[in-house]
Amino acid sequence: MSGWAAKRFWKDATVTEAHGGFSILLDGRGVKTPAKTPLTVPTRALAEAMAAEWQAQEGTIRPDTMPLTRAANSAIDKVVPLFDAVVGEVAGFGASDLLCYRGEGELAGRQRAWDALLDWSRDDLGAPLHVTTGIVPVDQPVDSVATLRAHVAALGPFELVALHDLVAISGSLVLGLAVHRGRISAAEAFALSRIDEAWQAEKWGVDEDAAEADEKRLQAFLTADRFLALCR
Repeated sequence: MSGWAAKRFWKDATVTEAHGGFSILLDGRGVKTPAKTPLTVPTRALAEAMAAEWQAQEGTIRPDTMPLTRAANSAIDKVVPLFDAVVGEVAGFGASDLLCYRGEGELAGRQRAWDALLDWSRDDLGAPLHVTTGIVPVDQPVDSVATLRAHVAALGPFELVALHDLVAISGSLVLGLAVHRGRISAAEAFALSRIDEAWQAEKWGVDEDAAEADEKRLQAFLTADRFLALCR
C-alpha cells in the first residue's frame, strides 16, 4: 500500500505582511510550518520566492522542490527553540576547520589557495588559526574559537540556517563566514572546499557516483547562499 501524499488544493499562492515579517497565503489562508507555527519570514523577497515554490507545485506536493520553504521551516521549528545548540554545532567547525589541514607535495601546493582565507580570518574576524599537515587534530587558540562562536551567535535564526548548510557542506566555518560576509562568492567557496577531491579525481579518475553526489552538494550550497541573500 502506497503512502499518503499531500495534493495541491490551492489556486494562488500570495504574500502578505504579517506580525514580524511576511507570510505566504494559499487562497487567502496562512501557511504553517510542520510544527504548526505560522510560516513568517523576515523579508518580502524571501516570502515571494517561497510563494513561487508553492505556486510551481502540480498535483502531489514535492517538498524536495521547495528548498527555501524547507529552510524557513527549519529556522522556525528547529533553530528558534534550539538556538544555542545550533550555534554550538556550527561554531564547532572552527576548532577543526578544513582549511587548517594540509597534505603534502602537489596537493599542499594547491591548498595554499586557502591561505588568503586564513589571513582574512586572522585580520578581519580576529581569529587566527593554526595549520597542520595530516589529519592529526591541532588545538586551536581558545580565544579564536570563542571569537568565531561569537560571530555565529550574532546571527538571527534565518541567517544561521543558511550558514549551517554553508559550513556543513564545505567543512569550513571560515569559508561559510567568508560567503556570509561577502568575502568570496558561494561558487568560489565551494570550489575551494573541494580542492582535495578535485586533485584525487585528476590523479585517479572521476567516480561517477561521487561526481553526482558532489553536484547535489553544490546545488545545496548555492541554495543556502540564495536563502541567505533573500533573508537580508
